[in-house]
Amino acid sequence: MARIKADLCIIGAGSGGLSLAAGAAQMGARVVLIEAAAMGGDCLNTGCVPSKALLAAGKAAQAMRGNVGRGGAAFGVTPVEPVIDYVAAKDYVQAAIARIAPVDSQERFEGLGVQVLRAWARFVSPNEVQAGEDRIVARRFVVATGSHPHVPDVPGLKEVAYLTNETIFALRERPEHLIILGGGPIGMEMAQAHRRLGCAVTVVQRGRVLERDDPEAAALVLARLRAEGVVVHENVEVTGVSGSGSVTVTLADGRQIGGSHLLLASGRVPALHGLDLAVAGVKTDAKGVVVDARLRTTNRRVFAIGDVAGGMQFTHVAGYQAGIVLRQAVLGLPAKTRIDHIPWVTYTDPELAQVGLTEAGALARYGAALTVVRADFHHNDRAITEAQDEGFLKVMVVKGRPVGATAVGHGAGEVITLWALALSQRLKISAIAGMVAPYPTYGEVSKRAAGAYFTPRLFDSPMVKRVVRAVQNWLP
Repeated sequence: MARIKADLCIIGAGSGGLSLAAGAAQMGARVVLIEAAAMGGDCLNTGCVPSKALLAAGKAAQAMRGNVGRGGAAFGVTPVEPVIDYVAAKDYVQAAIARIAPVDSQERFEGLGVQVLRAWARFVSPNEVQAGEDRIVARRFVVATGSHPHVPDVPGLKEVAYLTNETIFALRERPEHLIILGGGPIGMEMAQAHRRLGCAVTVVQRGRVLERDDPEAAALVLARLRAEGVVVHENVEVTGVSGSGSVTVTLADGRQIGGSHLLLASGRVPALHGLDLAVAGVKTDAKGVVVDARLRTTNRRVFAIGDVAGGMQFTHVAGYQAGIVLRQAVLGLPAKTRIDHIPWVTYTDPELAQVGLTEAGALARYGAALTVVRADFHHNDRAITEAQDEGFLKVMVVKGRPVGATAVGHGAGEVITLWALALSQRLKISAIAGMVAPYPTYGEVSKRAAGAYFTPRLFDSPMVKRVVRAVQNWLP
């Protein structure tokens, strides 16, 4: 058994663990990275990358049908029904993964000076981890093991074959009828991708679909999916699942839905199994590892980042948290997390993006001090020329500073980036209003929304009119 000494031992080679390992090693720290499964974690192998690749395949099919934006007929292009090769679409997904994989590979990180161990890790003391035949003693440890799909407690589910995000991208046969339990981002993205690739799709959601997002924005996404043929049942419980070779889902109101495949998309749970965190004095709860604002656990030597830390479950959050830990564990500098500036995007068509507070959240917090400004895509010249003019941007403003923004429409994920910067740097909305945006771009939506904040203050103000009149009388 080898005994390895390190400055930093990271358990998990997903987005957070990899970001931290790369930064720490390049700064001169002795880093051990432990990963028993695939390098790159969920994001590369079963999450962000394959889902966006499959969505792209579906979008290409839909463009041929003439049903993207206002459709090909609007441009003088005759729509055709595409011939879909589902296996080839899945090959495209795997090719996208393979193209990105070298960036996350063991070879690359060993080249950066990281010692990579391919084994399952468990704590054997507050400052030691066992990984296969090796025992690691480190100054600091970081748990970055991510999360797994949640399997709901539904009668009969254990006896039925089902898919999750960890298995659906390896599926080579096109589902005749895909039933999805869960109407969050994963469920809605997979629903649209598979519908566009020729599958019948039914989504069952116990509450409102995309329930953490702005209802008005979510309604646009839902309307588009329904128009494309996705059947969505909201606010209904699943009371049973049965079937062999096919699947039948029974709803609380007695309805039964029959399909060929079942996909679980009802949330995720932290990956804690086998870590023996109690041995290290690390407290956990139902959400994951308990951490403070500095991402420290109840053992000051141990940090936790990413999904396992029980917060927002996004790749970019794990990367952000890696930077917070890097400053502390490698540079010895104080650092704390904040979440008010974290954006997220649902990559349906139209996209739905959010940063900071929604309108409802901002109203609950700030009341009458809140101003909501808006710019609709149908006033944006670029959106009009591309027949992508469905959608809007709304910005929540308090005392001249944005506290949240919601965008829905074509490229909403790109539009929200500017507002993520504004919230991150606590910019005033005047900074966005004063920006010169290139014409014609979707980015002008942001400038129009920011300008709308000042419109009543400039054009509807009797005082401004009196001042202008006085200046005009004074000028020669």
